[in-house]
Amino acid sequence: MSRSGSRVLRRVVTRNGKRLWTGTALIGVHQACEASIPILIGVTVDQAVGPGDGRSLLLWVGALGLLFVVLNTAYRFGSRQLMKAIAEEGHQLRLEVTAKILHPRGARTGFRAGDLLTVSTTDADETSYLLDYVPRIAGSIVATAISAVTLLLISVPLGLAVLVATPIVLVVLQVSAPLITKRVAEQQAQAGRATSLATDLVTGLRPLRGIGAQDAAADRYRTVSRRSLAATLRAARTQGGYQAASTTLSTLLACGIAILAGWFALTGRITVGQFITVIGSAQFLMEPFGLLAIVPSWIAEARASADRVAQVTDAGMILPEGVAEPSDQRCELRLSGVRHGPLEGLDLHVRPGEFVGVVARRPGDAEALVKLLAMPTEFEGTVQIAGVALESVERSRARGLLLVEPHNTDLFTGTIGSNVALSNDEHLAEALTAAAADDVLSLSAEGLDAPVAERGASLSGGQRQRLALARALLARPPVLVLHDPTTAVDAVTEHAIAQGIRALRHGPDSGFGTIVITSSPALLAATDRVVVLGDGVVTSEGSHAELGDANDDYRRMVLR
Repeated sequence: MSRSGSRVLRRVVTRNGKRLWTGTALIGVHQACEASIPILIGVTVDQAVGPGDGRSLLLWVGALGLLFVVLNTAYRFGSRQLMKAIAEEGHQLRLEVTAKILHPRGARTGFRAGDLLTVSTTDADETSYLLDYVPRIAGSIVATAISAVTLLLISVPLGLAVLVATPIVLVVLQVSAPLITKRVAEQQAQAGRATSLATDLVTGLRPLRGIGAQDAAADRYRTVSRRSLAATLRAARTQGGYQAASTTLSTLLACGIAILAGWFALTGRITVGQFITVIGSAQFLMEPFGLLAIVPSWIAEARASADRVAQVTDAGMILPEGVAEPSDQRCELRLSGVRHGPLEGLDLHVRPGEFVGVVARRPGDAEALVKLLAMPTEFEGTVQIAGVALESVERSRARGLLLVEPHNTDLFTGTIGSNVALSNDEHLAEALTAAAADDVLSLSAEGLDAPVAERGASLSGGQRQRLALARALLARPPVLVLHDPTTAVDAVTEHAIAQGIRALRHGPDSGFGTIVITSSPALLAATDRVVVLGDGVVTSEGSHAELGDANDDYRRMVLR
């Protein structure tokens, strides 16, 4: 196990210490009572049943009843403490993983979306289950110790058989723990890849059908799914073989003790009551023996999950820590000599209050520009916001100054209102109107309270685009970047949106800057100027009308 995974497990134990050790103590009491039952029954036989003493019988039966009361009470309150600790720790780990995934500076986890989903759910839970394993181990040790001492007092050979044979069984079974850890880690990794691919395919199902690629996508998923299944089966076979071996060895040990006790009883070395105690203890010992034998398998799963959790929580940041705090007054965006992906020395300047359209001959140029502005990393040249290097600005501040709304945006389960605004913003009505999203509200009597399904599945593509655009407009950033915000709406609505954006963000004395990366004539006609990208650089610029009259390439890309 990596040091990071070990540290995660240690932290799980230390920050739940009070509940963990209280619960462990109570579970220890419960197991001590369980181990005492066959002892008490044997004493009852020797002290009351054998001599025929009814008064002693009532006394010992009452003691047995009291033992059951203590046993049940300890288990009830101990389990309550432990279950609360497990639930809270799983929740805390999910929060930590999610916080790292969503960190504004970006995390270099090396995981895809599906893998991150698995880490934040399954792996977080598996790691928190360590809080269940610790009291089980402690309880089993207590039960084994009491039974071993009892057997030593009854017969030294019987006690030694338990004390010597149990560690040997555990050591033999521990040999397979590294293999289990490896198989479980492989299973979790393959499951994460399958989940990630499934998420991507479901999200892009309509485009895949549009280009007739659904069969190829299905074949790809089938291959990944079969790898995940194979890894799951390998892990299951390993764990199944381990469990079979542990059950067999622990059962043979318990049976051997019972047989030896029976022989001692026949030869008169122990009394009838002691024989009953030995048989009862041997049968009872099958449970703690079995648990102690299978614990390495459980710990291996927790180790593998803790390693994956640590890989996320300990991941380095993509962007350096920002320290600059530029002003949002008359904010401008300037790119100089930028090389990033297919961009080859791009120069772009958006002044305060300016509405700029960007038309890219190659879709990759547009994607690279959007990606760079959203996460300024791995580029050459300079990207400045308000005269300060964008990568040096504290990320929450940077996003407040420069908001990038990608083409593929997400809506979440909830209502229209919860997807657009966190509160009753005074500018909400203006943003909805500018994005032509007020039409979406009019379709339902519930208005802003109309339900939205997961990923906005209850809405059409155009409705999702308009709500996402309204959300971006409502944020009122000094510089707003929109990437193809109207590809799923009709021409009339597109024209209304173009005019709405201009009216909302570029009225008299407005200091807002807006960049719209698109080939839509309606949007480009509303801009102050249009910049044309070709081969990663600016090849021409001017107004929409000027470029439409003088530039053949522009007409081919835009006019339709």
